[in-house]
Amino acid sequence: MRRARWFSRRLAVPAAVVIAAVSLGMLVWWPASTPSLAGTVLTASVTKSTNHKPNLNLGKTLFDETCASCHGSSAEGSAVAPSLQGLGAGTIDLWLSSGWMPLAAPGAQPARKPPKYDRAQNIDIAQYVASLSNYQGFPIPKVNLKGANVANGFSVFAEICAACHTITGAGDALSGGIIAPSLHDVSKTQIVEAVRTGPGNMPRFSSGVISNAQLSDLVAYVTRNIQHPTSPGGLGLGGVGPVAEGFVGLFIGVGLCVLAAFWIGDRTPRGPLGVEQHGDGEGGSGGDGGSPGPVGDDGGSDREIQHV
Repeated sequence: MRRARWFSRRLAVPAAVVIAAVSLGMLVWWPASTPSLAGTVLTASVTKSTNHKPNLNLGKTLFDETCASCHGSSAEGSAVAPSLQGLGAGTIDLWLSSGWMPLAAPGAQPARKPPKYDRAQNIDIAQYVASLSNYQGFPIPKVNLKGANVANGFSVFAEICAACHTITGAGDALSGGIIAPSLHDVSKTQIVEAVRTGPGNMPRFSSGVISNAQLSDLVAYVTRNIQHPTSPGGLGLGGVGPVAEGFVGLFIGVGLCVLAAFWIGDRTPRGPLGVEQHGDGEGGSGGDGGSPGPVGDDGGSDREIQHV
């Protein structure tokens, strides 16, 4: 019972502070959750599906059902949505396969979600939209990573991509309410389409900035190292990099040190007035010729008189 009271008196407050700090840090720094896309069309097998022979009639039907109300019957655009003509099948495919389109409601903020249509239907719609313009734009790419250099891919990623998507690819919130999405669940095709078409506020990188060979290296690095990371040093801590490690060291490590300091300090013997005792004498003398004990301690006073 005495030990329980001691714990509640000495450790409850610092323990509560540590727990509160940990909870706050988890809330602030833990990566934002995104809908799990496992089992959907957003896998590496997407690169094989470009062999699908587009059905433009089916693509038109799906476009009329889902897209024409905002983008117009010929994708010419309207007051609530931009024109899609001349953007290319790759641009349309990226927005459809990522779930950014169609929107939940006209004017809503695009949000990543499982795609509305399967892979073949996305290609049908994208190729139909591309056929509405003489300028074909960027096509749906067919990604080949044979001979890709992951080390070179890391260099490209660190130089161009990490500033927004973070070095671990977890994504980040930028200024003006802009969000750089996570790269942990994107496909090879989507990476190429995003780099070459520049969706939303992302810059468009031509082959003069990132060559096709560099782009292949970049895709290999993202899909192999970022999406399947290893943690040889211990726990991955959510994959948000040194911020998580520093947080754990600061709040949990220092917090445990504070608790240990409270525990050590509480076990130190103290005299009648709260002064630490370090000797064997009853009056608290500090050694052979130490200072006298606390006022009112006759034994300590007698010993001091005997030393004179």
